[in-house]
Amino acid sequence: MSDTMFLIAGGGLGGLSAALALLKRGFKVRVLEQAPQIKEVGAGIQLGPNGTRVLFHLGLRDALFACCYEVRRKEIRVWDSGDRYQFVSTGASAVNKYGAPYVTVHRADLLNLLLDAIRRIDPDAVQVGAKVERIRQADAEVHVTLADGSTLKGSAFVGADGLHSITRRQLFGDTPAEFTGGVAWRGLVPAGKVSSEFSRTVGTTWIGLDGHVVTYPVRRGELINVVGHIERDDWRIESWTEPGEKSEFLQDFAGWHPDVIELISNIDQPFKWALFLRKPLLVWTAGRCTLLGDACHPTLPYLAQGANMAIEDGLVLARCIEAYEDVETALKRYEQVRAERGAAIVHGSAANLARFHNPRLANPETARDYVMEEWNPQTIADRYDWIYSYDAVNTAV
Repeated sequence: MSDTMFLIAGGGLGGLSAALALLKRGFKVRVLEQAPQIKEVGAGIQLGPNGTRVLFHLGLRDALFACCYEVRRKEIRVWDSGDRYQFVSTGASAVNKYGAPYVTVHRADLLNLLLDAIRRIDPDAVQVGAKVERIRQADAEVHVTLADGSTLKGSAFVGADGLHSITRRQLFGDTPAEFTGGVAWRGLVPAGKVSSEFSRTVGTTWIGLDGHVVTYPVRRGELINVVGHIERDDWRIESWTEPGEKSEFLQDFAGWHPDVIELISNIDQPFKWALFLRKPLLVWTAGRCTLLGDACHPTLPYLAQGANMAIEDGLVLARCIEAYEDVETALKRYEQVRAERGAAIVHGSAANLARFHNPRLANPETARDYVMEEWNPQTIADRYDWIYSYDAVNTAV
């Protein structure tokens, strides 16, 4: 099957991870990215040991460490008092426990290192300005029509085209979305513009009554990534590249600890998006077509696993294709291996929202008891060990 051409819609983290994993196994790949160039509006992502393990397997260890930030621990802070509670050690103890580190990285940096690795193997593997409009299966091929009228054909097609997947819609119809009642803000702060407090090797989750804020360094500590979630129902645009106003961001978090206000105040351009929940697909393969990442299990950002799941998907897909001679069998097996985990992550992410927003955080005494209940060592182990210990490199396919 090494002569098989795999067409992948979407040049995001999942599509590029799948492409690199396939290329390294000797398969031919064409990534179809609708944008005129592969780039990302600045944003940070958290890579758990389950994600970095895959990137190391793909030969990206040195490149990742050259651009990431290795977080030593994660902590909870209370929205108004700023009280701190450590809940996960993510430095050497994470490596000892899970066999891989926990790092934070600028999304554009990770995309670039994946893209560079792909182009070293095949300079023509990624085609930009290639928007997929129609997919048709015929005999042992998949025919793809692009927006410019050109057509391509391959032996299989992978829809890694994200939350608003055209592939998912064509194969399985529209997926109902339920508004969560929340809006997310994000932005980047140059570390030199704020106090040294924010340059510690720590990832922080601020929890509150009706909102929470997540902060961590990226790009070797040069930038601080800030994501704020607030309960409000007057914004329904589901696009994470929609610019917002800093004054509105500050208004949403008025009364929060001065550290939070300092960070928001030093964001140059914040962005905001409405958060919608979709049920994960349990069947996402049809013949020689399959889905990957947010296209099949769109995940709210409350477990920091969206990027990790897409990266895991990419490797497991490639391993299944390598293991099975028949393409349709390989794609179906990939779905079977990934469906249960994908659904569990989606549901776990949604459940975390109620932990981050809670009325018991209104005063210090009840806040302290609440944090100790929800973020004690045993509860944290139950909540996260199954996520971080997952091994996409060796899981049975």
